[in-house]
Amino acid sequence: MSDDIRNERTGERWVYSPTVRDHFFHPRNLLLDEPTEGSFDASGVVGSPACGDVMHVWLKIDKATERVSDMKWKTFGCGSAIAATSMFSVMVSENGGMPLADAVQLRPQDVMKRLGGLPNRKIHCSVLVDKAFRKAANDWFRATGQVERIQVDGARVVDPATGVTDKDIEEAVLEGAVTLEDVQKKLKAGVGASEEVRTEVEQLIRFYKEKYYG
Repeated sequence: MSDDIRNERTGERWVYSPTVRDHFFHPRNLLLDEPTEGSFDASGVVGSPACGDVMHVWLKIDKATERVSDMKWKTFGCGSAIAATSMFSVMVSENGGMPLADAVQLRPQDVMKRLGGLPNRKIHCSVLVDKAFRKAANDWFRATGQVERIQVDGARVVDPATGVTDKDIEEAVLEGAVTLEDVQKKLKAGVGASEEVRTEVEQLIRFYKEKYYG
């Protein structure tokens, strides 16, 4: 069996861990109907129906402590996205709720650790909830006048010759391009470029590889 469909943490040939299967078949905090206006303090959505996966999250936040007292979600994603979002919602709301400042620091690999791992080709599914949650957090920061805490995912051009940005490289790594050669095949980033550009591309590959694959 190829490595991309083997559970790296357990070595099992069955792709999904028992925890992943449990959260897929019994998702926690799933919201099937649209909430009534004012029933949540913040919300965030990422993705597009035209592209496939869509993620929408809603948050209740304790105004005195800024802990996440509740998180509900809905997605049109795959089984991995459902399981990852279900686990994420548990992690931020359990034990009285995680402080929002800590919750926005959660990484996809933190979720995957609690799930018992995901196949490499499914890791990108755990990023949907991470991005949607950050959007919801920004919604809260705007509503409470804390604009200095808003986190913006802005793209930066890394290779001027090809127009490749840091976000393009992030997406390439999520799709399995984890070496300079892999990224160059997908994006042409750094091909014929200066040593400075090639070095920056390699640094970004290492950064995103560590972020998503540990």
